[in-house]
Amino acid sequence: MPISSNRIPSQKTSLELLAIQSREFESNKKIAFAAVLSVFQDLGYIISSAEIQTGFITVTSPTKLSTDPWNSIMTFTKATAFIEELKPGYTRVRLNFVETEQIVRTAGPKARGQTTVEDIPIEDATIYQNAFTKIQEGIFIRKSIH
Repeated sequence: MPISSNRIPSQKTSLELLAIQSREFESNKKIAFAAVLSVFQDLGYIISSAEIQTGFITVTSPTKLSTDPWNSIMTFTKATAFIEELKPGYTRVRLNFVETEQIVRTAGPKARGQTTVEDIPIEDATIYQNAFTKIQEGIFIRKSIH
């Protein structure tokens, strides 16, 4: 289903978004970084980049393709994670999920080949909470084997 270009702008403040997108964990950066990478892979994401020194990870979901008589519509989710050590043994993880829809016009006299792309930030707190729960589980497992 195409993403509506007439969507309502976010009603959340930057502080509300920060509260949804960030969690602190009792863990060092190395363990938290590995847990975040594993969770993204478990959720089916493809790792685009991961750099432990900066604490930055970028991932993309597999693309879903749909068509109608006029368009090819590709939908996927991009996500980033920033992992920072606040003090020894305590780490903050911030996640950001964005749904991307790319529409390629496949029929029609003048618009054939025209491409439009729309990025829509995902602000559903449940999605972030589910990811953070899995990250906490991953941290717990890693800490118990070290």
